[in-house]
Amino acid sequence: MKYEDFIVKSLGKGNILSPLKNKQREDSPVYKFVNDSERILYDVSIENFNKCKEAGENPVSFEKAGPKENIFFQPAKTKVAIVTCGGLCPGLNNVIRSLVNELNYRYGISRVLGIKYGYAGLVSDCNHPVIELTPEFVSNIHLIGGSILGSSRGNQDVGQMVDTLEILNINILFCIGGDGTLRGAHAIHQEIEKRNLKITVATVPKTIDNDIDLIQKSFGFETAFSIANDIIRNAHNEASGAYNGIALVKVMGRDSGFIAASAALSIQEVNFVLIPEITFDLHGQNGFLKILRKRLEERHHAVIVVAEGAGQDFFEPGSHEKDASGNIRHKDIGIYLKEKIKEEFDSNEFPHAIRYIDPSYIIRSAPANANDSKFCSLLAQNAVHAALAGKTDCVVGFWNNHFTLLPIPMVVAKRKKIDIEGELWWNVLEATGQPISMKNP
Repeated sequence: MKYEDFIVKSLGKGNILSPLKNKQREDSPVYKFVNDSERILYDVSIENFNKCKEAGENPVSFEKAGPKENIFFQPAKTKVAIVTCGGLCPGLNNVIRSLVNELNYRYGISRVLGIKYGYAGLVSDCNHPVIELTPEFVSNIHLIGGSILGSSRGNQDVGQMVDTLEILNINILFCIGGDGTLRGAHAIHQEIEKRNLKITVATVPKTIDNDIDLIQKSFGFETAFSIANDIIRNAHNEASGAYNGIALVKVMGRDSGFIAASAALSIQEVNFVLIPEITFDLHGQNGFLKILRKRLEERHHAVIVVAEGAGQDFFEPGSHEKDASGNIRHKDIGIYLKEKIKEEFDSNEFPHAIRYIDPSYIIRSAPANANDSKFCSLLAQNAVHAALAGKTDCVVGFWNNHFTLLPIPMVVAKRKKIDIEGELWWNVLEATGQPISMKNP
């Protein structure tokens, strides 16, 4: 990574005084405006500082998000569209509501359209309606889960989507979604750029798995592991209420185990956390089944939390299908583990009682909790500030406790995963007491 990789594109110089400036009283300033030169360091360690200083290099840093004193778009002439894509996630409605309110009350922009059912809503052949989004319409949507705009997966024709933006006279497009949505937003930006149009594409990153790179946390993640905490607590009660009781809880986490790890740390009743980042054996001296049996012989109950993407190497290579977004559709590791545990213990006449719980879709459809609601609002506000200033092909991020702006290509270059040699995973090992490795020599 180089400093130059993190320069966010802009449609041009902002020559219009922000309404936020006009609304300030000289004796009571409200906004601290942000300059393009303000940056947030990627690596705040003294070692990195000294290394860059000795090499005479600019350290890698991200543009600081926030309101600009001068903006690119004239609010009275600006029309906005909002689209939500991919899987559901707690907080989607909070982001929509905060975008609409910030645009309307702070910038005076009343023409806001909601695109129904993801990017498919921008393709005329799908014939999905667009809806007018007003503060009155969105006033209570943050109290419910899901997305009032609906969502979808799948690759749509980029040319047709930009045609629709032109027909609707859209100046700013806000895309709320995960990795696939961000890639789609970048493709839309490239087509807009090819046509020399003055349309901004700004994105709010959404992933319940917290697996978007270069972003400290994503909205919905805290709600997800908080709900998982309650489920695991009840699962522990179920396990401990039976002789050699086993509670097996599957949580979301296609490629990254952040929900499983954080939920386990939050309740401290989990004995095994299985994540995609670490492979394990089922059988053999160091295998999971042997260690699980030892746990049961000592304590007579066990709680296992498994991320959906764990243990996929147990399935036949090439047997995985892909969903409409191109993501590998994982086999159900939860059911597989349940069957293998039962098979192993039954064959050895080892008494046990196993309960399998999969709350994945309940979790992702829930309303955001208080802290996530706050985070959603701040992400949305900063997305509006960036878009009105003409920033485009960008993602609103969060790093070192500051809101940031990043180019989409850098964010989607790779997926964030748990560092198995890092502090988070070490904390999980200490909390669970599970072995560092469950692989045979």
